[in-house]
Formats: sequence, structure tokens, C-alpha cells
Amino acid sequence: MRARALLLALLVVLGLAVPLRAQSLIADLSDHLVAITTGFVGVDVLLFGALDLPEAPELEGQGPGEVVVVVRGPERAQTLHRKSKVAGIWMNTAQLTFERVPSFYAVASTRPLDEIAAHTVLAANGIGLEHLDFDLPSAKAAGSLREEWRQGLIRAKQREGLYVRAPGAVALIGERLFRTRIYFPTNVPTGLYQAQVFLFRDGQVASAQVIPLSVSKVGLEAEIFDFAHDQAGAYGLIAVLLALVAGWLGHALFRRD
Repeated sequence: MRARALLLALLVVLGLAVPLRAQSLIADLSDHLVAITTGFVGVDVLLFGALDLPEAPELEGQGPGEVVVVVRGPERAQTLHRKSKVAGIWMNTAQLTFERVPSFYAVASTRPLDEIAAHTVLAANGIGLEHLDFDLPSAKAAGSLREEWRQGLIRAKQREGLYVRAPGAVALIGERLFRTRIYFPTNVPTGLYQAQVFLFRDGQVASAQVIPLSVSKVGLEAEIFDFAHDQAGAYGLIAVLLALVAGWLGHALFRRD
């Protein structure tokens, strides 16, 4: 009993010796749903938050830190094709399928990433286009060839506006507040997204938060989309009938003129 009492007292002393650390980062989104309707032309979503200033004496005077925001879309398989000239004709001569590719990836930060943290720290947290590690068996492509395919996939996504790097896009307001806008283009894929917010101090992650975001079709477009996937045969038949009717009406109008 005496030994148990001494052990309990020791645990209490140790618990008091380690102060509880308050959450130093709080963030949220202006909208948690991006609704894709018939007239959808893209949308900006505001991400905002507040920081707690460091209380440790050795960190005083260093400012609130640096903020990095990473938005990831749902992971999907992605096939990439390579074109080559064969007998004077450009043809698909090779293809490679990446199994788990973020359908959307955007990173915004208060400063360029290489000025915020070392590459090893950024890579460990999956921050930055150069640190995206797609799921591709090494047996299919290794070494420099694997990197060529990876870079090709990133360039393709950037051309579509689905992979974005925006250093300096996170604005610090005073010493505690920050904000940035995330643009979702017209071709943004649907699904469940994650907005990751990192607070860096002295080159290390001091705090982090994950905010869910949903991108979904709503209204008439959603009903047509669901019908096309659930009743593919009927949808195809209706599309053919509509095309025939449109062709007949066009022929009748031109014949009358």
C-alpha cells in the first residue's frame, strides 16, 4: 500500500510538472459544401483562422510562425498515356496507371515552402507538389523513368487547374489572424476533401488541424448524373432518341425554309 501511494504521488508530481499545452491553431472554412449546379463556373472558398503567440521565453520575438494550407481531393486511379510518332502519325505508344492519385491538390503558404521548413520535414507531411508520392509499383517503372511519369502526371493536373501551388497566398493579419482563398474550378472532381492547416515554428510543425469539405453535384445536374450511372442503358436509349428527334426537327425546319 505504501509503495502504491508513493507511485501515485510521483505520477501526480510529474503531471503537474508538464503543463497542458493549449491548442495554438484554430481554423475553419466559410463553406463546408461546394455545390455543383448546372450553372457552376467555379468558386472561391475562404479559409480563415487564428494563432496563439508562443509563450516559451526562447520563442519570444519570433512572431506567430508560418502557416501552410494543403487541400487534397479524393484519391483515384489515374492512367497516363505517352504519345510517340510512328510512321509520321502521333499514337499512344505507352501507358501507366497510378493507383492512388489525389484528384485535387492545392497548397498555399505565407512564404515559399523551402523558406519555411527543410525538405525532409515537408516530405514527411506530404506538403508540396514535389513531395507527392503516387502509388506506383516499382516493377512497372523504376528510377528516372518513374520520375518522368510522375512529373508528367503533375504537369497534366496543373494544365487542368487541379494542382495549384500558391506561395504567399496565406495572408497574416496582425499577429494572430490569417486567411486564404481556395479556388475550385469548373472541372473540380466530386467527393470528400480535406483541408490541412499547418503551423510551423522554427522549421517544425507546431500544430495542425484537418477540416473536412464536400464537393457534390446538386439539383437537376445531380439527378441526371445519378440516373446516367444507375440506369446506364435507359440513359443511353433516351440520349439516342433525343438525338434522333433533334435531327428530325432540324431537317424539318431547314426543309420548310
